[in-house]
Amino acid sequence: MISKPYIKLKNVSKVFGQNPDTVIDLVQNNIDKTELQNDYNHIIGLQNINIEIPKNKIQVFMGLSGSGKSTLIRHLNQLIRPTSGEIVVNNVNVTELNKKDLINFRRENFAMVFQKFALLPHRTVLSNTYFGLQIRGIKSPELENTAKYWIDKVGLDGFENYHPNQLSGGMQQRVGIARALANDAPILLMDEPFSALDRALKFSLRMDTRKILKSEKITVLMVSHDYNDALVVADKLAIMSEGKIAQIGPPKEVVLNPINKEIKKQFV
Repeated sequence: MISKPYIKLKNVSKVFGQNPDTVIDLVQNNIDKTELQNDYNHIIGLQNINIEIPKNKIQVFMGLSGSGKSTLIRHLNQLIRPTSGEIVVNNVNVTELNKKDLINFRRENFAMVFQKFALLPHRTVLSNTYFGLQIRGIKSPELENTAKYWIDKVGLDGFENYHPNQLSGGMQQRVGIARALANDAPILLMDEPFSALDRALKFSLRMDTRKILKSEKITVLMVSHDYNDALVVADKLAIMSEGKIAQIGPPKEVVLNPINKEIKKQFV
C-alpha cells in the first residue's frame, strides 16, 4: 500500500536578490546557478523542488554547504517564503496563509531541534522542556507532567533540576529533543541535530531518536551532512546539490549506489 503524501512540495524555487521575480522564469527553465549569479546577480536557493513525504516517515536531506538543504526545511514552516511553487502540509497550502494564520499553523504543526541546542542557561531541564508549553499558556500540573513524560522518554529521568551547564553535550541535545516533542507537534524539523556531538554520543542518540520518533508517529524532516545519520535514522534520503534534489531513495541504496561522482564524494 502506497502512503499518501502528508507534505508535498511542487515546483518550489527560491531566488535571493533584489528582484527575484524578474529572473524566476529563467530559474524555472533550469538556468545554471553560476550563470544566474554571474549574468543576472541573483542566487538560487532552491530550484524546481518536487518531493512528497508520507505521514510518520523520517526524511533526511544531505548536501554540501550551500546545497539548499537548510533553506528547504525552512520553507516548510515558511521562515523562508518561496519565490514560486506550492507547499502543502496536511492539505493546507502554507504558501497562501496570511501572517496571522501562518503563526497559528506553525504553532500547531511544527517543532524544531537546533544544532546548537539553544537551551536557556538559567532554566532547569524541566523548565527548558516545558518552555514552549508555557508560552502557549498551559498551566501546572499539566505543564510539569508533560515535560516529565518527555524527559523520561529521552532518558533523562532524575535530571529534571539540573541546569544545561551541568550536562554533557549529548544530554543537552536530549533536552532539546524533549522540548520539541513536548509541544505535541505532528511535524519535527531537525537541523544538524547530532553534528555538535562526538562519535560515541552520536551513535547512541541516533538510535534512541529513531526509536522515539517512530514510536510516537511523528513526521520528520532532518538536515545533515553525515550519511550515518541517514543510515540509522532515515526512512528516505535526499541528496541536494546547487538547490536541486540530485538523488533520492532508501538510505542504503543511495549511499551504496550514488548516481555520480559528486554525490559519491559525500560518502567518503
